[in-house]
Amino acid sequence: MPELRQDLVSGDWVIIAPGREKRPHFLSEPKRIRKPSPKETCPFEDLEASGNRPIALYPAGAKSWKIAVVPNKYPALVHGGECAVPLREGIYTMKDGIGDHWLIIGRDHKKNFAALPLADAVDLFRAIQDRYRAAAEDRCVEYATGFFNWGPLAGASVWHPHYQFLAMPAVPAHIARSLRNAEAYFKKRGACARCAVIAFERREKKRVIAENARAIAVAPYASKSRYEVSVMPKRHAVAFEAASTEVLRDTAAILQEVLRSIKKRLNDPDLNFFIHSAPIDGRPYPHHHWHIEIMSRIPPPQAGFEFSTGVYITTIAPEAAARLLKT
Repeated sequence: MPELRQDLVSGDWVIIAPGREKRPHFLSEPKRIRKPSPKETCPFEDLEASGNRPIALYPAGAKSWKIAVVPNKYPALVHGGECAVPLREGIYTMKDGIGDHWLIIGRDHKKNFAALPLADAVDLFRAIQDRYRAAAEDRCVEYATGFFNWGPLAGASVWHPHYQFLAMPAVPAHIARSLRNAEAYFKKRGACARCAVIAFERREKKRVIAENARAIAVAPYASKSRYEVSVMPKRHAVAFEAASTEVLRDTAAILQEVLRSIKKRLNDPDLNFFIHSAPIDGRPYPHHHWHIEIMSRIPPPQAGFEFSTGVYITTIAPEAAARLLKT
């Protein structure tokens, strides 16, 4: 029987309709073999030659760098001399596209996040933390996010593993709505909504995929897409950029476990993961609990019903997804 489920934090409704897909056809397809692009033509192998001038290297100043931060050559937003202000265009409101768009590049041409040594994965998280801290010092920025696109269906135009960081002069409406709902739950219950989710899921055990001392991965109760995964620190924490080395290490370890499981059990799909930290607009957000979402790009894509209603249809129950991906 199909079910309508509501996300505790965002308030979004989804339809869980496993009867629409008796057997995931992609699981029986031949194992996918990815072919890396040649190093000789990769723009991230020789940064100076390709005009990608780093603003930061890790280790700092080292010729044998492991991580480099460079400006995106094709930025979605650019930083001007002044901050963006709301402007009227007849009945509409707009802002100039003021912001920052960085690439965070790993040194190894073939190793994405799942394949990195854990210490290197933690260093990558630290580099993203530095971007958040720098953005928080920018009075023009209200929201920022770090994310990873893997494969063409997920928006990656270059093979070489790289991560992006986008800082913008507004809090997106979807984020603002989730924050309002989380705040309402916090005021009513005196507790964080995601902390409640973690406690409930650990008791139920039906949707937990992986867990260690400081982090947990679950298939969300109201998953918007098949095999969606949420990775969270167990202890309440508002900002990713404030996470300790120990929390980063355990979160990175869980994220790697889940990504490896997705690759093995879902025929290596293209995917995205993205970090949801609190907005950096100067306001307090004690009700927010930072987390990482993983979305596998498995056809078919969203269609007319989703676009017309904002209600997603998921044909794999989260409980089934958790059983398959459990590490």
